[in-house]
Amino acid sequence: MKQMDLPLLMPGEAEVRTAQALMAFLLRLRARGISDLSVLRALEVVPRDFFVPHRYRDLALRDIALPIACGQTMPEAWLVARMMEALDLSPAHRVLEVGAGSGYATAILARLAGEVVSCEIFEPLAVECAARLSRLGLSNVKVLQGDVLDLLPDLGLFDRILVHGVIEGAPTVLMESLAEGGVILLGRKGPRSMAQLTRIAHQTSGGFTETPIGPCRLGALIGPIAASI
Repeated sequence: MKQMDLPLLMPGEAEVRTAQALMAFLLRLRARGISDLSVLRALEVVPRDFFVPHRYRDLALRDIALPIACGQTMPEAWLVARMMEALDLSPAHRVLEVGAGSGYATAILARLAGEVVSCEIFEPLAVECAARLSRLGLSNVKVLQGDVLDLLPDLGLFDRILVHGVIEGAPTVLMESLAEGGVILLGRKGPRSMAQLTRIAHQTSGGFTETPIGPCRLGALIGPIAASI
């Protein structure tokens, strides 16, 4: 009698292992200081492996940055979670994202905010990002291809602006697009070539305050906006 090949995993075992990996992923985030339950819930329901290139799928639940198309990088999940906490999002907020990338952070934003507009300078990334978000049924997000400088005049004001990159000068063009009481989150050049995640808040008095959040691995922005600031 010919011996049959047995499956490597019993029925249901793969699902159990996936659930265990997800739980470990969330516990690692909590161990690193992420405590906002709404943020943790968003990271639980948005499948990170859906946004990761196929060859890196087995690394999706590791808290590491991963390469994506166009020479760009998908940030580690902890940094995305830290950004969401620093933005202090609510369903009433209208959010601008500068740099959609794979769309992972965009999907998290869409789970936490009322409306998201994401600008991506690389056309292949913008097209893929929009397709992924559509497949997830996220109807409160719009992905625009182009430099944010060209797109901003027609976009109105935002309650929150998330910049996936380092800006060294005053981000005047972004500050002008911020509603009263709004927040910009971006990278600043920090010591030893390590960027510093920074929160700029628009005060009701009309001024702005800048608060460092902590070190991060954000790179320089690409495109005309980088040269204009």
